[in-house]
Amino acid sequence: MTKDRFHNIVRNALEKDGWNITADPYEINVDDVDFEIDLAAEQLLGAEREGRKIAVEIKSFISPSNVSEFHTALGQFLNDRDALDKIEPDRLLYLAVRLPVCETFFQ
Repeated sequence: MTKDRFHNIVRNALEKDGWNITADPYEINVDDVDFEIDLAAEQLLGAEREGRKIAVEIKSFISPSNVSEFHTALGQFLNDRDALDKIEPDRLLYLAVRLPVCETFFQ
């Protein structure tokens, strides 16, 4: 799968924030269906020593139709979330988008 335009920016931001990238991409199989999420990461939290696990789907929204991109991103996010819930329910899924996209579609 082709990496999104902002893939490396998101990856670098996660690493600077103390996340350890554990998969790039994060490939999983659920019920004989293959899923590919852009990144998987883990972070060790302070004194509790509880690890947090995340997966990040990155979307650039660079096509002529942001509405079409929104529907594609939402559909992929929902499918990925359902797959993760079955095999790794403690891993939180995030959708990484640019701030203007977030302000337009997700607030």
